[in-house]
Amino acid sequence: MLKYIHKGNLIAGLWVGFFTFFIALLVSLGSQALMDLVNNVLLAIIMLLLIIALGIGFDIVGTAAAAATLPPFNAKAAKKVYGAYQAVKITRNASVVANYSCDVVGDVCGTVSGAIGAGIVASLINMYSLTNIILFGSMMTALIAALTVGGKAMGKKVAIDHAEQIIFKAGMVAAWWEGLTGIEIFKSRR
Repeated sequence: MLKYIHKGNLIAGLWVGFFTFFIALLVSLGSQALMDLVNNVLLAIIMLLLIIALGIGFDIVGTAAAAATLPPFNAKAAKKVYGAYQAVKITRNASVVANYSCDVVGDVCGTVSGAIGAGIVASLINMYSLTNIILFGSMMTALIAALTVGGKAMGKKVAIDHAEQIIFKAGMVAAWWEGLTGIEIFKSRR
């Protein structure tokens, strides 16, 4: 197995791991601070569902990037259709997009959703003086896993069947982001 790992892949993997550590740390600290400020179980459940949905959404984009083909985007980019140039860049960098969307964002969302789920269980146990922490913790873990895995399973079918439409919409979002911030998602090779 090790003979198939190239130095460039090893460095890229280490860089992604390093980058993921800091993203997860920031997102986790931010969500925990928000949970402490909110201190409301209903809002925490809404935040949990939003984070699960975010992970599913990014998984859909990553899968669609891997399944999309270039010709439709090249034709639109030649006609200067808004977002088409970014869709070309997303499709050309499908492995990077899939890695960050499915793995980095997905894993961060999974970790943060688990932390929020633990916070919800702790709040419910304190509010209702419940004694079976293991049962409620296990039920919350199972619920989060079921929603995440089930959502991603449905999303993969949608992503594969509608890859071009999804990547075109992602290209439009990327064009909007680039116009707003001036930061290119993928640098042009000119």
